[in-house]
Amino acid sequence: MRTIESLGSLTSRTVIVRCDLNVPLSDGVITDDGRIRASLTTIRELRDAGAKVVLVSHLGRPKGEPEERFSLKPVAARMAELLGAPVQFVAETVGDKAQAAIAGLNDGDVVLLENLRFNPGETSKDAAERRAFASQLAAYGDVFVSDGFGVVHRAQASVTDLAELLPSAAGRLVAGELEVLRKLTDDPARPYTVVLGGSKVSDKLGVIAHLLERVDTLLIGGGMLFTFLAAQGHSVAASLLEADQLDTVRGYLAKAEQRGVRILLPTDIVVAEAFAADAAHETVAADAIESSSFGAAGIGLDIGPETAAAFAAIITDSATVFWNGPMGVFEMDAFAAGTRTVARALTETNGFTVVGGGDSAAAVRALGFADDQFGHISTGGGASLEFLEGKTLPGLEVLA
Repeated sequence: MRTIESLGSLTSRTVIVRCDLNVPLSDGVITDDGRIRASLTTIRELRDAGAKVVLVSHLGRPKGEPEERFSLKPVAARMAELLGAPVQFVAETVGDKAQAAIAGLNDGDVVLLENLRFNPGETSKDAAERRAFASQLAAYGDVFVSDGFGVVHRAQASVTDLAELLPSAAGRLVAGELEVLRKLTDDPARPYTVVLGGSKVSDKLGVIAHLLERVDTLLIGGGMLFTFLAAQGHSVAASLLEADQLDTVRGYLAKAEQRGVRILLPTDIVVAEAFAADAAHETVAADAIESSSFGAAGIGLDIGPETAAAFAAIITDSATVFWNGPMGVFEMDAFAAGTRTVARALTETNGFTVVGGGDSAAAVRALGFADDQFGHISTGGGASLEFLEGKTLPGLEVLA
């Protein structure tokens, strides 16, 4: 994969950088700036090289037109604070304002353009429309650096087309993510444990199938665990269940047994009366969820303390750990204990630990853990999972 060195001297050249600045916002306030921080290494290097830096990114899922709640303006302000240098914000992606701002850049200056997805060409399924938008962006720069790992699994104008229109290379974030993921797939140190959570089994089908060929132990938590329990014949009351995946899950359980891979399911569950932060709740055996005080109306919202302790023991004894998906509804304090215990175990093992982006990254920060307590926190949950599924990621392929 081409890296920044392949671009030659960048002094006085305009470098378009595709970042992933898709940070969570609450009333216009950034609640987790992890992705901004992750982008700084490449930006600082380009500034130090004397480049004129043009940053482009998306935020949220606007429908191809401007929406104030998805503006990148707060991101520019926060980036300037973290960078310790001005970051000019332009309230458009292409047009006279963007053109004038870029033309006025001096060496080392940084400008952030407005949300790419305010333009329908960014995510269009029409290749010609995507290419037309990418061509407008390409006119602003001399070279392109792809550094938004969270979007490299998408064929989008600023990810694949722009990389084809300009001399292009991977930024430090993308190169670093790829190096980590290769450690998880090529020759991982053993024992190799993967912890999977989150709400749906269907979101993890491909990665489970691929990992059964590679791992020693799979620990299953989060909402997806109830489909596994149901596949074993247990009642899950009103807990989240994907009934259409039961046969698939049974197949995975059988395949794991054949290959000698341990799939460990919870032995106890925190069951609540309702999906609410203040709901009455109790811990019951995983094979007796309906026996809780709430009967068939009970909803499982976290793994129990016995399970959390068992998972933690396996994690701390592992040489490689990959974790994707919280163990429960961590946003509610009453149902955050399982996720907190798993996160703490990752910080206490001597093995190589990777937090697989998305909700997992948000969870560890929300629960008070620092990024440097883990071996690596990925900036791209979906991209990480697709890589681990063995899929070809178009945003990486175009940089080969």
